[in-house]
Amino acid sequence: MLQITALGLYMILASASGAPINAPVAEIPNVEPQLIEEKKTKEEVAQSVNTEAYIRNYFSDIPLLAEVSRCESGFRQIDAKTGKTLRGIKNNKDVGAMQINEYYHGETAKKMGLDLHTLEDNLKFARYLYEKNGARDWLASSPCWSHSKALAQSLDSKAQFE
Repeated sequence: MLQITALGLYMILASASGAPINAPVAEIPNVEPQLIEEKKTKEEVAQSVNTEAYIRNYFSDIPLLAEVSRCESGFRQIDAKTGKTLRGIKNNKDVGAMQINEYYHGETAKKMGLDLHTLEDNLKFARYLYEKNGARDWLASSPCWSHSKALAQSLDSKAQFE
C-alpha cells in the first residue's frame, strides 16, 4: 500500500491539474532523504520535494527507478551549494538525479541527443538503461532500494540484475 502525505496528495493533484507544483515553503515537512547528511534550508527542501514529485510522476510505471533516485541523489539534480549538476561523492563522473556515469554512458547519451545535466534527459537516459539492463547499473545502491515496495511493483518476467 502506498503511503501518501497531505503534501504528496497536493503535489499529485496539482501536477494532474496542470497547476504549478510549488508548495508553500511553510507546508514542507522537515524530512531529510536518507543519504543526505547536510542540513537543508526550507527552500532546498521545497526544491527537493518538487523534484521528487516530478521524478515519481515520470517513473510512475517503474516505481523502482524513483526509489533508485531517492537512494542515489535524494531526488536532487542540482547541488544546492554549487548550483551545478549534482555529482557523485564516491565517483564524480556520476551525475544528476539518477547518478548516471558520464565516463561509461556520456557518449551514448550524446549520440541519443540527451544532456545528462538536465533532469529530463537524465531521467530519459535512466529509463533507457533500465529497459536495456534492468537495475544492474544501480547495484551499488541496491542495499538502499532493494527492500523497497517499489521493487516488488517493478518486478516482471525480465531479470532485474543480469
